[in-house]
Order: sequence, then C-alpha cells, then structure tokens
Amino acid sequence: MSHYHAVVWLDHERARIHHFNAEETQAQTIHAEGPNSLIKRQDHTHDPGPKTGKKTAEDRRYYEAIVKALEPAQVWMIMGPGLAKTDLQRHVEEHEKRFVGRIAAVEAADHPSDGEILERARSFFKAHDRMTPQTGEAGQKVRKAS
Repeated sequence: MSHYHAVVWLDHERARIHHFNAEETQAQTIHAEGPNSLIKRQDHTHDPGPKTGKKTAEDRRYYEAIVKALEPAQVWMIMGPGLAKTDLQRHVEEHEKRFVGRIAAVEAADHPSDGEILERARSFFKAHDRMTPQTGEAGQKVRKAS
C-alpha cells in the first residue's frame, strides 16, 4: 500500500523511513555502507576514521537509497541531527531534481523514537495539508490519506 506522506529521520549512519497515514505506517531502515559510515553493517565494528576536522564526502549511494525508498510518497518530511538532513536535501537538489518539490520540511530532531517521529510528522502534515492543494504527479487532485 502506498501512502501520500513520508518522513525520514536520518544521521550519517542510518535512515528510518515511514510511509504513513492517520491510522497506519510502513517502516524501513537503510544503513550507510560507504567508507564514511561509522558503523559497518557487515561486522558492526566501529571505525571513526581519521580525526582531521574535515567534513567527509557525501555517501551518494546512501542518499540514493533513501530517495528511492521515499519515492512512492508525494510529500516528504526530512528530520535529523547535525548535517545529515541538509546533506540529503542538497543531494536531492543536485542529483534528484525531479523530487525537489516533494520536500515539504527539513527539521532538526536529535534522536526521537519512531512514535515521536510519526507524531511530529502527522502534526506537521495535518497543518501543511490544509494549506497545500493535494495533487498527484500528473497535477490531478488526489484524495489525501491523512
């Protein structure tokens, strides 16, 4: 089942994605597996790498996987601590331009539970949906799910 809304909470190690409506949610977790990830999924060892004070390069495959998981939803909310949320937004703006209009909000959020993520997203979209016409990809009005 596809939902009109999706929220992703991410940091540079993992992304928790929820497609949802007022009554239900479908959740998915994506782990960063590139050289910039602090946690390697295969052996769960910690390898923070060199402490140079320089920002690491974007893990493009990680962001592509997140966008692919978000794609079925028409509007997205991006949440997270630090720079990961804005790095995802920048990735969409530079490499996935067809999805730029789907980003409804980018908000700071430390490490909320899944319930807190959904509560915040549902509250945001309840107000957002009243102010925004609900249209599908072809520009036709669609019935909102939440």
